[in-house]
Amino acid sequence: MSLNAERSYKMKLRDVENAFKYRRIPYPKRSVELIALLAISCTFFLFMHTNKLNSRLKEMEVKLQPSEFSALGLTGNHISGHDAGKHDDINTLHGTYQYLKSTGQLEYLDAAQLNNTPKADWDFIFYNRLEKTGSQSMTRLINRLGEENGFEAFRNIVRPAKTILHTEEDEQDLVDQLSQLPSPAVYVEHSNWVNFTKHEYPTPIYINMVRDPIQKVISAYYYQRHPLVFAQTLMRNPKKKMETKKFFDTSFNECVKQRMAPYCVFDSHNPYNGDWRRLSLHLCGNSEICTHFNSEVTMQITKMNVEREYAVVGSWEDTNVTLAVLEAYIPKYFSNARTVYYSDSEKFNINTVSHDTHLDEDVEAYLRSSFSFEIELYLFIMQRLYKQYIAAYKDEFPAL
Repeated sequence: MSLNAERSYKMKLRDVENAFKYRRIPYPKRSVELIALLAISCTFFLFMHTNKLNSRLKEMEVKLQPSEFSALGLTGNHISGHDAGKHDDINTLHGTYQYLKSTGQLEYLDAAQLNNTPKADWDFIFYNRLEKTGSQSMTRLINRLGEENGFEAFRNIVRPAKTILHTEEDEQDLVDQLSQLPSPAVYVEHSNWVNFTKHEYPTPIYINMVRDPIQKVISAYYYQRHPLVFAQTLMRNPKKKMETKKFFDTSFNECVKQRMAPYCVFDSHNPYNGDWRRLSLHLCGNSEICTHFNSEVTMQITKMNVEREYAVVGSWEDTNVTLAVLEAYIPKYFSNARTVYYSDSEKFNINTVSHDTHLDEDVEAYLRSSFSFEIELYLFIMQRLYKQYIAAYKDEFPAL
């Protein structure tokens, strides 16, 4: 092929290529309008969806800051030391409200999200009460409310002695027996938390009461040394040895100073639980890890269990808040609880033993160190209780 012929051929190819490149394909006018409308619609919906996602992310950022298992995004360790000045009353109702407000969480606080009662598959309350938390007072109140609100209350037979953990067979036997009870009803027993679904039974409504861990163990110390209580213990368990006069006469303060074993040695290696020092145990369950005293791992497991499973964990240390939360979150059982309680509050204050609560500085320092994670768990539970109260009643107390 000659040079001129080759150039002519290449020009023809380029002309054909350009013809295809720039050729316009005609579309009907209506189709063009439809495509334009679809493009505008997609752009609009993408904008709206992105804006909504951005709002949700901000909301979740507020709700989830910064600890997975902390009722307010703070743990007991976060509110100690130099932070105490910033949140000096964080563990009160007012302090909790102010913290939620200042961090933007108050706006998104929703009682429905804090209420585990609707998650229950069984119209039945399992109150696995902790010792020395006023559980007999709560049991008496429950009995009285049962008469008013139309449910039955049951309580276990007091056993001479029992192990710190229940076996799977023990758990199975318990849930089998409870399944025979009528509904609606409340069952009360000193027991560790039981996972009913693991035994193929519906989930009940879980409730409990707590108390400051140090005050709880002081109360237990003097309670067990009360002559009448000790005599009753001997009657239930004849094999129990008689104690010396020193056992009854030594104050708790002096007992701790002398580190009298096993009663007043509060380290994590001491297996003693005769004073029910393990606040986490009943709320944790029957796994071996739940027996560990003042353990961070046990504390975190228990926090998660309280958050996910318990409808309400209250305290007589804040009676009005506790009863108000029970009324709001479990109304079928606790409707009118405050009216009933305050109509004759002395009637519900039972099984109390007066005792000296004074602690020397070195004793208190030792106990606070020994109970550090138990105290953090207690504060977490109280913060959760206050949060539930604020969510349910925040429109009723503008003064806060």
